[in-house]
Amino acid sequence: MARQIHYNAAEHISADTAADPYLRPAFQSGSRLRRLAWNICWRLFYRISPRPMHSWRVLLLRAFGAKMGPNCHFYPGSKVWAPWNLVCADQVTAGDGAEIYNPAPIHFGSHAIVSQGAYVCGATHDFESPAFPLLAYSMVIGPYAWICARASIGPGVNVGEGAVLGMGSVATRDLEPWGVYAGVPAVKVKERKNTIAGAAIPAQRQAN
Repeated sequence: MARQIHYNAAEHISADTAADPYLRPAFQSGSRLRRLAWNICWRLFYRISPRPMHSWRVLLLRAFGAKMGPNCHFYPGSKVWAPWNLVCADQVTAGDGAEIYNPAPIHFGSHAIVSQGAYVCGATHDFESPAFPLLAYSMVIGPYAWICARASIGPGVNVGEGAVLGMGSVATRDLEPWGVYAGVPAVKVKERKNTIAGAAIPAQRQAN
């Protein structure tokens, strides 16, 4: 799947904002205020909530625009940069220390897992441009994919159904369905058995 630039700061932030492009904000004031409100909510209500209160944290994410399917488990130490750009099917999990940096929409399929300390990076900068603008990418993490502890996914990288990114690995290219990847940069080391092929799995529920 080709990388899809969803947001280019150079198209939204005027050059008149600051003579030095490195001093220009990446987002307009309304977006920054929204982020401030979410950060306050995260610190006061999300981060300190007891671990079993997954429904409470899902409620907070939904209040800020996230689309969450049933039975999602987002632990109190997990971080979502922009809930309004988060789309989850059912039974998506984000462990403590997992971070989802999503200036553009990121879609998680049914039963996708982002383990402890893993990082899903949805943006970078155009370092070939003098303005060094932020570029944010739409991304898809497929159903039953597993991003293991301390692994990282680069901007615009899509993860196929059932793919596994091993502990501490860094994905810089799309991961094929049911492949197991490891290393920096990650390479495919084996095939994973398709655990849902032919099984009586209910149809994926639509996020609401």
